[in-house]
Amino acid sequence: MAQPHIISLVLSVHLPFIRSTAAYKKEHLLFEAISRTCLPLLEVFDRLDRDHVPFHIGISLSPVLCSMLQDESLLNRYLEYTDKQIEFGAREIERNAENSMLRQLSRLYYDQAVERRILFTERYDRDIIKVFDYYLKKGRLELLATAASHSFLPFFTRSREAVQAQIETALSCYRHNFGRYPQGFWLPEMGWSAEVGGYLRSYTFGYTLVESHALVFADPPAIRGNFYPVRTPSGILIVGRDFYAQEDLAQMIRSPFYRDEKKDAGFELPSEELEFFLGCGKCRIGTGFKYWAKGSNDPDEERIPPGIYDPQKARETAVRHAGAFLDSRISRLNEVSRYLEGPALSLCAWNADTFGRNWYEGPDFIEALFREGEKRDEIVFQTPGEYFYKLDVSGFQTAVPAFSSWGMNGYAETWLDSSSDWMYRHVMRALERMTELADRFPNESGLKERALNQAAREILLVMGSDWPKMLYNQEAAGYAYHEIETALRNFTTIYEALGSNYISTEWLTRVEQLHNLFPHINYRVFRRKR
Repeated sequence: MAQPHIISLVLSVHLPFIRSTAAYKKEHLLFEAISRTCLPLLEVFDRLDRDHVPFHIGISLSPVLCSMLQDESLLNRYLEYTDKQIEFGAREIERNAENSMLRQLSRLYYDQAVERRILFTERYDRDIIKVFDYYLKKGRLELLATAASHSFLPFFTRSREAVQAQIETALSCYRHNFGRYPQGFWLPEMGWSAEVGGYLRSYTFGYTLVESHALVFADPPAIRGNFYPVRTPSGILIVGRDFYAQEDLAQMIRSPFYRDEKKDAGFELPSEELEFFLGCGKCRIGTGFKYWAKGSNDPDEERIPPGIYDPQKARETAVRHAGAFLDSRISRLNEVSRYLEGPALSLCAWNADTFGRNWYEGPDFIEALFREGEKRDEIVFQTPGEYFYKLDVSGFQTAVPAFSSWGMNGYAETWLDSSSDWMYRHVMRALERMTELADRFPNESGLKERALNQAAREILLVMGSDWPKMLYNQEAAGYAYHEIETALRNFTTIYEALGSNYISTEWLTRVEQLHNLFPHINYRVFRRKR
């Protein structure tokens, strides 16, 4: 029997740090991620585990998200948000009483809100991280590390202390939450440069993932393409994303039968009917009650006008697309295997938000992939670590992938253009000052240690890749600018306070409550290595 092909699914679960202020109400982004991505994915894992369907998937949980998922204040507000959803659902059922299809959808969303509240509070005990850890211990998931604040690492490789702080703070998070150090590393935004590889090797990571063109333009080019790993001169194993898998999925998501995520009752109803839900004047946010299918106006396809969403038809479409997706992978792997000696690998790596928050039927698609894959002898699902474990790495080609990312046009313009170039001179200056502080105060305790730890949080926060991406995309740009400015101002205040030997305890406490990520941080990660 021919050796089966390998498909590896890897999801990055990450959100920017969200802490609402009077001017910026953004916590609903976290609440939506919990309700529409995290919980649905965990429900998929529960059903597959219950039915003894083998599934293996790589997961990168960012330390920023881990911090937010353990913030009791945020979790309490998430439950308040869910309660408002339930109340809103009851009103929607009544409002849509005369339209049976809309009423059924209102009832569906109402029931989901109730069930997920019960799931979150009773079965999961408000601890999503513990549920992920449960499946890690069962061998169903493989944890990949990532940078502490999801920083675009190629921009900071000239600051050794900056990269070591990102990695060491992340490792502290994983040790505390999962009791282990991950073997693989998820590059934030898939941002790779040769210098990043050196840092990963120094922290004993075994492998990382890159965009497809990183291997196409590698030095020398990867002779086996993206379907087989290479090894860098320093020993890091590299595997590239399956370009065709991304193209296939993007095409499938456009199906006219899937739910239109851009249309929501929260943007359609009169503001007076939403006042109790919004809680912030006239600003509008999604309620999760979405009644319309996408439809299609593509001249090359059958034109299907947008209509009322049909969950059953959408679910059937997701199952059919999962089968077609596997057929495409098998066909492609059969072709490339003619030129490979080892088992070909199709790496399917995505943001987790693709499956749930941005694509309502996404969790159904993932579940169908594993259920359908169980029936096929010619493929097997493995995590990247499982795949590497069974190979002789001495036979891998030695190559250095090209500088790359999965941002716009494949390089770095998403994180460095006229919308964000102004911030980096301030960030780099603050990084120099943070290293100075860590060297000047190596053994502090009490109030000074608190201040130094908070300074480290502010620097890590402002290094996050989310802020320049928001500015580039002009999505929540005001919030991004506010967070950059606030973090830099907070750091500068602490720096000057330590210089004058006076720190306001009241002010520091307020800042600690506002930017409270990385609760186990140690500012000494910014010290120069001797």
